Amino acid sequence: MTSIPKNVKLRRELGLFSAVCLIISIMLGSGIFVSPANALKNTGSVGMCLVIWMSCGLLSLLGAMSYAELGTVVNKSGGEFSFYQAAFADMHKFWGPLPSFIYSWVSIMYVRPAEVAIIILTFAEYFIRPLSILSSMTPETEHTVKKTVSILALGIITFINYTSVKCFIKIQNVFTICKVTACIVVIGGGLYQLYQGNTKNLMTGFEGTTLSIDTLPIAFYSGLWAYDGWTATTVVSEEIKNPQRNILLSILLAVPFVTLIYVLMNVSYLTVLSVAEMTSVQAVAVEFGTRALGSFSFIIPLGVATATFGCALSVQFGITRLCFAASREGQMLEVFSYVSVEKLTPAPAVVLQGFLTLICLLCGDIVVLIEFASFLVWMFYGISMAALLVMRYTKRDVKRPFKVPIVIPIFVLIVSTVLFITPILNDPKPQFLIGLVFILSAFLIYIPFVYQKKRLSIVDNFTKFIQVLMVVVPPEKDEADAEENCSVNNDQRETEAPMIAAVV
Repeated sequence: MTSIPKNVKLRRELGLFSAVCLIISIMLGSGIFVSPANALKNTGSVGMCLVIWMSCGLLSLLGAMSYAELGTVVNKSGGEFSFYQAAFADMHKFWGPLPSFIYSWVSIMYVRPAEVAIIILTFAEYFIRPLSILSSMTPETEHTVKKTVSILALGIITFINYTSVKCFIKIQNVFTICKVTACIVVIGGGLYQLYQGNTKNLMTGFEGTTLSIDTLPIAFYSGLWAYDGWTATTVVSEEIKNPQRNILLSILLAVPFVTLIYVLMNVSYLTVLSVAEMTSVQAVAVEFGTRALGSFSFIIPLGVATATFGCALSVQFGITRLCFAASREGQMLEVFSYVSVEKLTPAPAVVLQGFLTLICLLCGDIVVLIEFASFLVWMFYGISMAALLVMRYTKRDVKRPFKVPIVIPIFVLIVSTVLFITPILNDPKPQFLIGLVFILSAFLIYIPFVYQKKRLSIVDNFTKFIQVLMVVVPPEKDEADAEENCSVNNDQRETEAPMIAAVV
């Protein structure tokens, strides 16, 4: 019988620069180029719009700092999944593991594949736009080409994440630098317009403000959705070099930087676009480029294409690690925690995400399916803050290299609760029912297969088939890392120790 190869596990390949690029890559998607005016539409004035953007950046930083502490207490990949497991799993045999399963099920099976599909469709739209204009494509032809380019892009992204973590890091870093460069070009164009004296729109200040207590949460939603991604390094913490230091530093460098980029880009747009134009044009950055950048306006579609491709690549990288972590803990099929012998990547998890995203791409209009995600996201953020507060009590003796003031997670928890409840009360939509259906579907899987631990006979055959097809094996249990994880989670059950030590 062939022995299992030794030293097969995920490696720590991401240094500080790559960790910063990972956060920026996910946070800087297409939103700031295509539809940054939602905050302006919900506030009514330039001044209040900029206040909302800065406030959203501050709230994201506070949440990210709380996550940095969670990452030092729970030294495992998986982000929210691992936090919920560490905080709640031992509290009750049935209800304890349930939050982590609901989060992983909804994220892995629905939210993230749909999100990647939407990002890739945006990439394809801007990638083929010059070709469409030059060749005068009919709408039917353009739709077909867009779908084809989307599927090819998905194939490339999945191939990169399947093949090599080092390859992913190099490509991600290059695309992050390119998208930041495109943002700097826009900001440079805006600064030139300010030098030329085009301050008419900015000088309106808080004139026309329509913001009230009732509409404040909606205004925050529009800004906070653009900042989503600040949790990225905690999801892949087992692949970050010196995570006790670099997770916190990457957050402190990336989140304020993205906040500065967002504020300055909005200022730049407003140098040539009025409030009415900002809220009505289909692609704000393209219109800005046409008016302000002249012959350099081609940079905008190129910037959107690089931003969306890099974002989709990084989002898929992160969600495959959540799938890996959940499978390792027995909350998904075990085979999705297996690692490629040759490539040292979670190959089955990568293929699964590629397949689910392909289904989303072929389903037609999936924007409706993702609209429910924003309020679910803040529900999960709130639960993470609750997990932090719980572990301040249950894991008070665990060494914390970094510790946020207790008022910060409490404040973020309150805001998360408000942001979760407000859209349901103020603007109930059928999409929220979709979120409820997804959560209920998690219950239907959780009870028989996780809580009662029932196992279908076909699972063993499927596992063997995937092992042979992809040449994957269970990751090696590293004794040194097992001791480290056990010391960090010293009050967890001894029977969980082999799981904790599975991969670092």
